[in-house]
Amino acid sequence: MTFSILARDPETGAIGGAAATGSLCVGGWVLRGDLAAGMSASQGAAPSTFWGEDVLRCMRDGSDASRAVGIVTSRDRGREHRQLSALDANGDAAAFTGSENRDAKGSIEFTGGIASGNMLKGNDVLPALVDGFVRSDLAFGDRLLASLLAARDAGGDYRGLLSAALLVLHADRPPLTLRIDHHADDPVGALKQLHRKATTGDYARMARQVPVSTDRERVLD
Repeated sequence: MTFSILARDPETGAIGGAAATGSLCVGGWVLRGDLAAGMSASQGAAPSTFWGEDVLRCMRDGSDASRAVGIVTSRDRGREHRQLSALDANGDAAAFTGSENRDAKGSIEFTGGIASGNMLKGNDVLPALVDGFVRSDLAFGDRLLASLLAARDAGGDYRGLLSAALLVLHADRPPLTLRIDHHADDPVGALKQLHRKATTGDYARMARQVPVSTDRERVLD
């Protein structure tokens, strides 16, 4: 019911993810991130509300993405109805796709990232999701959006799309978490417009004043 991409930007060290689905509120359900661990996308026919956080916890404790995905999915008897992808802090990725998810489904790893999906309109959607990212020379967040747009144009979710989301984390910048929880016409296009508003003008200037994890004025116990 969802397609998603997780990636690491080698130039800035940022990590991020983007997702879209034919249901509501994809950002709240699917995407999770932690600069100390990596990114995760938990989705599928019956998505787990725990897998996304659990796999981040495993990676934070030292497991790479492949081992973390194996640990989390092996412990869940409902795993065949679920899909999980993970990207660790080194940019290595792994995924699991349960057999009960509807076709087209699967994952594609690429350098520094992974694309996953289920209930896709065809086998061209995942390659488009990857190509939209790797062939773009835009800034990191825009590349993630280009990925979603390419997957949408390749057919996307076979039910159509209702929601889309973007999450970008960077040690020296405030987190960027944007969600279109319901848009009957074009949630990916609406997400692109929201991203433009959030990264330009008064809002962007305000966001640059927000303390970040590397802020020298931040006092840690």
